[in-house]
Amino acid sequence: MRRSASRLLGILGLMTLPHWANAESIQDYSVLIISRERLEVGTPCELGIYIQDNKVGRLFQEQEVSFNLAPGKVNVRLMQEPGGAPGCSPGLPAPNATSIELHAGQVQKYRIANGPNGMYLKLAPPDQY
Repeated sequence: MRRSASRLLGILGLMTLPHWANAESIQDYSVLIISRERLEVGTPCELGIYIQDNKVGRLFQEQEVSFNLAPGKVNVRLMQEPGGAPGCSPGLPAPNATSIELHAGQVQKYRIANGPNGMYLKLAPPDQY
């Protein structure tokens, strides 16, 4: 009797495991993807990516980078970096940082684009993630 009762408790305990696994799979971070896939920025120079004024990455043409970040507001700034391509001297940062609100479990993709005031981040349509 004791043996069958302990087996029953063991089986019931195993049945609750999927609920624990789901509780741990809740994401407490968000994903920010920055892409230079398109030739919207006509420079061969690499671009530096700064989040909260800390350099976190570099991008050449046709590259993308992703970051797992805590939810909340982040400021992203772009800057031309010195590199191996001719004419690539350190540039001034983009005049305005892009402020992005991130939520837990969310994936946001931005493309680097060029406008009248320099480079900026443009939100990519959700079907292009």
